[in-house]
Amino acid sequence: MGGLRLFVLVILSIWLGCGTASAERRVALVIGNSAYKNVAKLANPTNDAALVGGMFKTAGFDVVDIKLDLNVVDMRKALREFGTKARDADVAVIYYAGHGIELDGNNYLIPTDAALETDTDVFDETFPLDRVLFAIEPAKQLRLVILDACRDNPFTRTMRRTVASRAIGRGLAKVEPSSPNTMIAFAAKAGSTASDGDAKNSPFSTALVGRLPTPGLDLRKAFGFVRDDVLKSTGYKQEPYVYGSLGGDDVPLVPVKPVATGPQASPQDSVRRDYELALQIGTREVWTAFLAQYPDGFYASLAQGQLKRIGAEEARAAAVDKARQAEDEKARLATERAKAAEQAKAAAAAKAAEDARLAAEKAKQIEEAKAAAAEQRRKDAEAAVAKAMAEKQAAEKALADKIANDKAAAEAKALADKEAAERRAAEKQALDKQAGVESQQNVAALAPAPTQSALSPQDIAKLVQLELRRVGCLTATAEGDWSATSQRALSTFNKFAGTKLDAKVASLDTLDAIKARQGRVCPLICERGFKADGDRCVKITCRAGFRVSDDNECEKFPEKKPAAAREDSKGRDEQRKQVESAPVKPQANGQMFCNGAGCRPVRSGCKLVPGGSGAASGDGRPRAMLEICN
Repeated sequence: MGGLRLFVLVILSIWLGCGTASAERRVALVIGNSAYKNVAKLANPTNDAALVGGMFKTAGFDVVDIKLDLNVVDMRKALREFGTKARDADVAVIYYAGHGIELDGNNYLIPTDAALETDTDVFDETFPLDRVLFAIEPAKQLRLVILDACRDNPFTRTMRRTVASRAIGRGLAKVEPSSPNTMIAFAAKAGSTASDGDAKNSPFSTALVGRLPTPGLDLRKAFGFVRDDVLKSTGYKQEPYVYGSLGGDDVPLVPVKPVATGPQASPQDSVRRDYELALQIGTREVWTAFLAQYPDGFYASLAQGQLKRIGAEEARAAAVDKARQAEDEKARLATERAKAAEQAKAAAAAKAAEDARLAAEKAKQIEEAKAAAAEQRRKDAEAAVAKAMAEKQAAEKALADKIANDKAAAEAKALADKEAAERRAAEKQALDKQAGVESQQNVAALAPAPTQSALSPQDIAKLVQLELRRVGCLTATAEGDWSATSQRALSTFNKFAGTKLDAKVASLDTLDAIKARQGRVCPLICERGFKADGDRCVKITCRAGFRVSDDNECEKFPEKKPAAAREDSKGRDEQRKQVESAPVKPQANGQMFCNGAGCRPVRSGCKLVPGGSGAASGDGRPRAMLEICN
């Protein structure tokens, strides 16, 4: 009982260690051949296949195919289908338990319908080990074949040799894989046979299940521990052996569980995982160990229901056995021509046993119904918790987006109010200056009325620049210097307003023409990752699994990445997530920088300045602009 409980705890720890899915894709094919048609049936292979297949499922493999008692057609189909699944896998494993044979230095696996009357039948009725290696060859990182097929082969006793010199060896022959990162494990080293043992499973499969799923344990060390365990359990008569080689890095079958960086799981998660593992095993000893670990709570009640169901099944089995014994006794008494009283007594005992069996069957059905109802309640409760968590996360994300957008809108409005205030102050200053000039002219009353405006060219240029900023054609500040930037802004206004104003000078006619326009004239230009929304730029938000492309569109993450670049991309993904989750900042710079290679937006933290002194070159053309960055 103590050993079984320790085994269950080991399995539970493996389950917890493999709860987080690895980034790599792992697939496994498990074959167990016991029911041979032309030789004696093997007791352990189907049990070993079920045990090892359960280990792979518990270890978190993406695909685990368990195939039992395959004939030649089914075995060929299983290898072909698994080869297709291995093309997209990083780790591919094939486990085979059954008969194997060595012929002229080559190893073959024997299906259940093989006859092998002559040595040449080996080529037609069996599968060479090379065919198994071919099925797992597409795997990217690790290819592993585990053969528990070194048993004493009964086919060799009746097989006729067509060539007297042809060698049929004992056990399997030594093999050296030609592909890199490939390992082949034998239950017994080349030239020797393996033992099935006296238990339900072979010593080799029992050691595999105890050692291979250890998180982070390198395969070479794991098989070394398997060797030690098998030697001890067989009295040093059977020594497993591994052929092939791997690189210098550790290659575990089950990666170490990564450190959690997101929200932590609730304490009930470990109880739930242990319950689900116990549910898969389903024995009385496992449920008793579970209740010893978790004596109360919701899952303890479910475990007690499972124990009642098992008790009902045991009672039913005992009643069936008792009824069978009663029937045997009745037949014996009838055969021996016993007295009528004894026959009647035996008949009454048989009827009572049958009634007890029916009652036990009914009790079992009732307990199974209760257990199924309790299991459904558990699933409904877990689904409700998962739905509540998803709704909470969605609400928090919506609230964060609303806060970010409101903040961006407030900052954009404050910037617009500031620019409007500057424009009104400049107009008031110009009007006050013009009123002072007219007052001086009225006092003098000697000079004729002026024919031109009293505003200076710098004042007119500043007013035009403020209006260009209002209609969205100028992003630089209004300083009164009619530079090449201002000229390009007026040219942009002409383009989108359909006017032909002189861009080289700032005039009152230009000022009046721009004032006549209401709202934005020039389109809003936003940086990468932002889009225009009215008069401001807002951050582009993509749904889960998508990101912003170079064309400012949401595109789906690529599903496949080279294995060598996976670790390097983690940092870039984390940096991109931080940038995309940052609050939206108002876009104040819509300038474009053009040169001989083309045009692009001015980089963040940079600005455009004239290439030399003055606004234009000697021939009247604007000077080249330079991009200056802090």
